[in-house]
Amino acid sequence: MRMRRTDLALEARELWQERAGAVTALPGVEAWDSLREGIPVNTVRVLDGRGESALGKPQGTYVTLTLEGLANREEDIFQRSVRALAGEMGQLLRSLPGDGLVLVAGLGNRAITPDAIGPKVHQNTLVTRHLVRQMPEHFGALRPVASVTAEVMGNTGMESGELVRAVCEKLRPVCVIAVDALASRSLKRLCKTVQIADTGITPGSGVGNHRMGLTQDTLGVPVIALGVPTVVDGATLAADLLGTDELPDLGEGRDLLVTPKDIDGQVNDLSKVIGYGLSMALQPGISLEELELLLS
Repeated sequence: MRMRRTDLALEARELWQERAGAVTALPGVEAWDSLREGIPVNTVRVLDGRGESALGKPQGTYVTLTLEGLANREEDIFQRSVRALAGEMGQLLRSLPGDGLVLVAGLGNRAITPDAIGPKVHQNTLVTRHLVRQMPEHFGALRPVASVTAEVMGNTGMESGELVRAVCEKLRPVCVIAVDALASRSLKRLCKTVQIADTGITPGSGVGNHRMGLTQDTLGVPVIALGVPTVVDGATLAADLLGTDELPDLGEGRDLLVTPKDIDGQVNDLSKVIGYGLSMALQPGISLEELELLLS
């Protein structure tokens, strides 16, 4: 039986529980819920091979923030979302050795809106490497940050992973933060959740187009992956709406992907939240007001 397609560890755990029964313990996996800035945060930790086999995810930590209030323009939701994302990112960054250069890699295709999260986050990220190098007397207190847009092979003739690896070999960052679009199992999570993982990422996996992975094994440095689900597979959506475990045969529509009608506005909003949140996590001494001035 074909499995429902999802890139979210939270949803993979839900699917396992639905198949096995909610009261059944999931071996090799820890999970808990919390709040940060009033925003729900779910953490799934895959501990060993049993958890990997159950969820189809490599060992590591997966943190999912639910930003439902962003689309509804709740009061101060932008500020709270940025601070919550910065807080969760900061926790992962503190677990890494050293405080040197960080490379942010925006993956995707800016010409296709659901796949433009990475390139748009690149535009909203505070880059400081050149400032720290050229004017250390003024900017020496900042962490050096570089950013690159690694677009799809059809636009560049290169694998995204090849491009990022070449930059890593030249700049020698202490870690890479890779940003990409993901796939969800459910409409309710499209453009409403952000997943952070310390396991790296495989570009294109959300739409079944697996490319060279961006992981510590391929790049030689730790990789934090940050993604937003912007599409849901048509068969997965149909099964979810019908309440059945088996994916229906959609015939010619088997490769159909569904995205919200206001995807352009939601991608713009989320890319700003992510870019600002990353920048605040990397530069904890800068306030949101200062960041807005620097990036405006």
